[in-house]
Amino acid sequence: MEKKINLSIDEGKPFYTHEASINFSPTQFVLDFRCVTPRVDPRSNEAPTINILHNVVMTEPYHAKAIHELLGTMITKFEKEFGKIEKPEALEKMEKKRAKEPKQSETVAPSYFG
Repeated sequence: MEKKINLSIDEGKPFYTHEASINFSPTQFVLDFRCVTPRVDPRSNEAPTINILHNVVMTEPYHAKAIHELLGTMITKFEKEFGKIEKPEALEKMEKKRAKEPKQSETVAPSYFG
């Protein structure tokens, strides 16, 4: 006898990320994907606001390694179809400019207000 089941899938919201960090403990990896958006209202004299959205993925080490292997496979397929992924020219220029500036500290946060 065949049993039927109902399946409900919560797709979540699409999320663009341009910053990420990865940390780990003995039992899990934590992938923190961030989207940082400056909010400036030119009509207001108030200080600008930075909106930070986080999506955190926690997984155990075996699955983290499987994600790593899958990502490597997909990057290889992408590069075969579309060409080598290279650093954007604008990023290269910014890095050269920053290299000429005096060092402030090891951790430099990006400037979202120019």
